[in-house]
Amino acid sequence: MAENAAGVSEPSPTSPFYKACDTVFKPGPPGNPRVLDSSKSSITIAWNKPIYDGGSEITGYMVEIALPEEDEWKIVTPPVGLKATSFTITDLKENQEYKIRIYAMNSEGLGEPALVPGTPKAEERMLPPEIELDAELRKVVTIRACCTLRLFVPIKGRPAPEVKWTREHGESLDRASIESTSSYTLLIVENVNRFDSGKYILTIENSSGRAITARDEVEPPHISMDPKYKDTIVVHAGESFRLDADIHGKPIPSIQWLKGDHELTNTARMEIKSTDFATSLSVKEAIRVDSGQYVLLAKNVAGEKKVPVNVKVLDRPGPPEGPVEITGVTAEKCMLSWKPPLQDGAIIDTTSSFTSLVLDNNAAGAISKPSDSTGPITARDEVELPRISMDPKYKDTIVVNAGETFRLEADVHGKPLPTIKWYKGDKELEETARYEIKNTDFSALIIVKDAIRVDGGQYILEASNVAGTKTVPVNVKVLDRPGPPEGPVQVTGVTAEKCSLAWAPPLHDGGSDISHYIVEKRETSRLAWTIVASEVLPTMLKVTKLLEGNEYVFRIMAVNKYGVGEPLESVPVMMKNPFVVPGPPKALEITNITKDSMTVCWSRPDSDGGSEIIGYIVEKRDRAGIRWIKCNKRRITDLRLRVTGLTEDHEYEFRVSAENAAGVSEPSQVSPYFKACDPMFKPGPPTNAHVVDTTKTSVTLAWSKPIYDGVQIDKGINYTQLSIDNCDRNDAGKYILKLENSSGSKSAFVTVKVLDTPGPPQNLVVKDIRKDSAVLSWEPPIIDGGAKVKNYVIDKRESTRKA
Repeated sequence: MAENAAGVSEPSPTSPFYKACDTVFKPGPPGNPRVLDSSKSSITIAWNKPIYDGGSEITGYMVEIALPEEDEWKIVTPPVGLKATSFTITDLKENQEYKIRIYAMNSEGLGEPALVPGTPKAEERMLPPEIELDAELRKVVTIRACCTLRLFVPIKGRPAPEVKWTREHGESLDRASIESTSSYTLLIVENVNRFDSGKYILTIENSSGRAITARDEVEPPHISMDPKYKDTIVVHAGESFRLDADIHGKPIPSIQWLKGDHELTNTARMEIKSTDFATSLSVKEAIRVDSGQYVLLAKNVAGEKKVPVNVKVLDRPGPPEGPVEITGVTAEKCMLSWKPPLQDGAIIDTTSSFTSLVLDNNAAGAISKPSDSTGPITARDEVELPRISMDPKYKDTIVVNAGETFRLEADVHGKPLPTIKWYKGDKELEETARYEIKNTDFSALIIVKDAIRVDGGQYILEASNVAGTKTVPVNVKVLDRPGPPEGPVQVTGVTAEKCSLAWAPPLHDGGSDISHYIVEKRETSRLAWTIVASEVLPTMLKVTKLLEGNEYVFRIMAVNKYGVGEPLESVPVMMKNPFVVPGPPKALEITNITKDSMTVCWSRPDSDGGSEIIGYIVEKRDRAGIRWIKCNKRRITDLRLRVTGLTEDHEYEFRVSAENAAGVSEPSQVSPYFKACDPMFKPGPPTNAHVVDTTKTSVTLAWSKPIYDGVQIDKGINYTQLSIDNCDRNDAGKYILKLENSSGSKSAFVTVKVLDTPGPPQNLVVKDIRKDSAVLSWEPPIIDGGAKVKNYVIDKRESTRKA
């Protein structure tokens, strides 16, 4: 209702009913669409929930397919949609490729689709056979006699692998019951006895390959140590020493370090490191009490093994053994006696030379003459260049799948004991949650868990001592999705609606060639990503159909046969032109005015706005009107325009605008009003004025038309124009244009021929006058009218008459 001083009006028509609720939008595209499996008649796909649900719960998903060369999409899910985030598309044609896209739906409707990368093909997937051995079966299976042995092993492979159970030495399996399917195999032996012990070998095979596993028989522990440990290990006080050993046995033995009857544990100076196959004992800053016998004990169900190692720490001697015995006490003397110290602390100086002599004595205490001298002897260690021994398989590239664990190992020898380091590229490797380094004095081992693509590359084992350095490279390839493309993303050629992207290939291709790239975009005000192009082959792309004034982020993902890699994102990019509209044109002039046309001239703007001027727009306005009317239907690039179609005697004003890629400039200053009419000029003087007759009271005069009856001369900044309307033969001739400024002058001429009647003959003379005749003579006319004079016409009249 409206209200004024008179009161309130009638109400307006009632509006429809509206529900008060939050605004709901359509959801974004589902995330990470991917192919899980395929067969010759089906494809199984999966996806994640959309990042953005549009403010309403996702009610389902819809899947569509189309042939790669067609744009006709077919819905393959129920009309109400799916609740699950995976779906198997059936009834497909064998070996046919398909485009697949997935929509999310909420109460508002279907959102943007997400395309499954590539064009999946309906074909049988070939999977090499794989055995998933339970952790319990990886150990030795121990079972009492007369019980039932059950070995259940899950298996994988496509086509379904053939299963074969055997025993290591070819023993019969007649007593065994074997059940096998495409997903597992089960071996059952009832009432087992000691003859059923041993190694059971499972072999599965299909057209993609073969997998073999075995049950190991029981093996008692075995300890391998460097032969030097057979002798007493001598170290100086304050130095550190380390005892290493390799352990073998089935099942894996437990390991203990003992000194005397006490089990050793980790302390501030002592560190014990043990794995399934190796152990080491390290003692820092040795002191005399570290001397003694160390025992390494390994035990499993098959038995135990002990290896002693004697260590002697050279230090100052310990205190003599007591008690001190005092005997023979008198007033002036006594006899003291004691036992030698347990630790004598003898030290060999490796920087000095020693000469040895051998002497003998007998029971009477007589000492013999010394033997001949051995000569100078220097105590020093034997030197040997490091050597590295590795399995021949490491000469080839080691190939592992992402998520698997791999190990690199080698035997190392040299004197003195080499220092062992592992490198990847130029960087030394250290222990982390996934990298486990187990180096001993005689072996090197690195274990990489849960391999990822960056674990691929060249590993270098380096062993060095005073004799030199030895290195051995090992190449590892990890099969995985590719890494992110190398950035940053180069965004160039930005305008209001397009830009160009460029990037570099990933450093890590995941062990497979990059097949293509996926480029996506999103506005910075939104969370949902939209696919720009799903199969980009080069490392560049021109993106079009963007919205002016919007800010976008782009991301690029590399794709190989193992999947879609991690994305590389660009910085936010504002879509706007890198230039502005030009300035207004200058120096507007109106010339060559006639009754129905005028010529408009102008100069270029001071600024083109950073983009080349592509044209000008000229507008006019009648003094009697209010609207500006465009004069040119097409862009003009000249700095002048002849405006036609004007109404005679109407007054007009004009303005001009410049245009570049950013748009149209502000108009120039408006010209004054000009009237559309033919211009009028003062004529030149009449020509050939002469006296024809005289009387007492009068004079009869005659003359010719002025040569110039009024012409129009237009002048602009860069041109001049001479216009003569209704020209006749007198306008023919040579016209000279002369230009002059402070730097000099310049002239040019134009010859004009006017096609007209000829001018009057020249110099008429009457001679030989007689009563009935006279002779006339004359010269040709100065102006022949643009054509040769054909003949002459002679008229006469009496002077007293007019005719």
